[in-house]
Amino acid sequence: MIEWYEQIIIQVDIIFFILLFFSERSSPTKIAVWALAFIFMPIVGLILYLFIGQSFYSERQFKLKEINDNQLEETLKAAASYSVEETNPDYKTFIDGITNLGGVGYTNNNDVKLYTLGEDKFRDLYNDLRNAKKCIHLEYYIIRDDELGNELIDILTQKVKEGLEVRLLTDDFGVGKGPMKNIKNFKRAGGQFAVFHQVLWLMFSPKKNNRNHRKIAVIDNKIGYCGGFNVGDEYLGKGPLGFWRDTAVRISGDAVMALQLRFQMDWEYATKEPLCDKKDYLKYYENDGYDTTGDCRITVASGGPDVSDFNPIRLQYLQLITNAKKSVYLHSPYFIPDDSLINALIMAAAKGVDVKVIIPDKPDHMFVFWNNIRSANIVMSKGVRVFMYNRGFVHSKTMVVDGEYCSVGSANFDDRSMVHNFETNAIILSKDIGKQMDDAFNEDLKYCTEYTQEDYNSINGYQMLKVVFSKLFGGLA
Repeated sequence: MIEWYEQIIIQVDIIFFILLFFSERSSPTKIAVWALAFIFMPIVGLILYLFIGQSFYSERQFKLKEINDNQLEETLKAAASYSVEETNPDYKTFIDGITNLGGVGYTNNNDVKLYTLGEDKFRDLYNDLRNAKKCIHLEYYIIRDDELGNELIDILTQKVKEGLEVRLLTDDFGVGKGPMKNIKNFKRAGGQFAVFHQVLWLMFSPKKNNRNHRKIAVIDNKIGYCGGFNVGDEYLGKGPLGFWRDTAVRISGDAVMALQLRFQMDWEYATKEPLCDKKDYLKYYENDGYDTTGDCRITVASGGPDVSDFNPIRLQYLQLITNAKKSVYLHSPYFIPDDSLINALIMAAAKGVDVKVIIPDKPDHMFVFWNNIRSANIVMSKGVRVFMYNRGFVHSKTMVVDGEYCSVGSANFDDRSMVHNFETNAIILSKDIGKQMDDAFNEDLKYCTEYTQEDYNSINGYQMLKVVFSKLFGGLA
């Protein structure tokens, strides 16, 4: 005989199963896994789902981060005014596709500096911050309570005291163990600080799974940074994972306006307040001349649950891969692609394209390593070559195609980046930057071991159990 409380649990599970089936944006595999959890672990499955699995929501919850369309009208016009018409037919075909899939602010007058080491990136970033004259807008997923993190806050506090407008936006989950004491000093000095999706108030909301994973800096409306580095000593290779391989870019040129627009949208959503009076918006999209400009073509792609089911980040990666004629070189610490991306990589390899993927030889998160292994096995069987990075940890999220079409940003090659998180990538069209990225990739290969199907087939029963269990849990998260 079923007790009354058991009947209630069953009824609640049925309700959530119906919501799951009709409302979830996750893959059919994930929905099936959660359904099994509801059936065989009614209480535990429901609790786990509420805390780590729930991701259904209406698009209205994120509608351009709750910004009134009229408020942004002038801003959008200003950002769009920097866009240019491409005359190169190959570039035009590619960029039209990217723009139609969600790319913002295509420009062709940008100077780009590529970073593969944290020491170089943070040296230049901190120098640019110290030399700022008007305003600083920073958006980082993680800021650690360590030497590098506190140095950042000290610089920002000093710039506030000098009279600059300084805004710092971070993710609540990412800054949970950050330099909060120093951030309080920053706020007392007049600095503006906001967090994205406060975890404490979202425990039973689907938004708790939607983290702001972006890493963006905009300085004086004319210098921008975008990439994979968070802020902390570990990103200098001083953490438990040792040497840290990552990628970021410094941009000077009109593409900075697209990064500024991204920051504005996120800031206004997080604070529920306008960045400034409507009549003053344009001051963030004007400058008195760039320090340097080149001929790099750039558009910016951002994705997250505030967009349609056709996430621009996923579509950007698909466009890059399907555009390939000679080579696709991919870095990803989380190589857990969905079927569309797997098929794209396999199709490219089948056409004779040299497709290589570099993944870590160690995990920085539970279950990720074994999911990487499983994904590697799938694509290796169809001609894609996978290499494990042995020098330390590779956190870089990049793709370079044909030594000319490049992506550098925050988006990993997994569902968390393609479905749940807010991400931003810079798509760069440049033979010079493409060559630098090709060279960096080939240099990384010197510190890699190729992973083969023989390696996968030789794993023992206990390791295979980890693969299976990681796949199961990967479907839940």
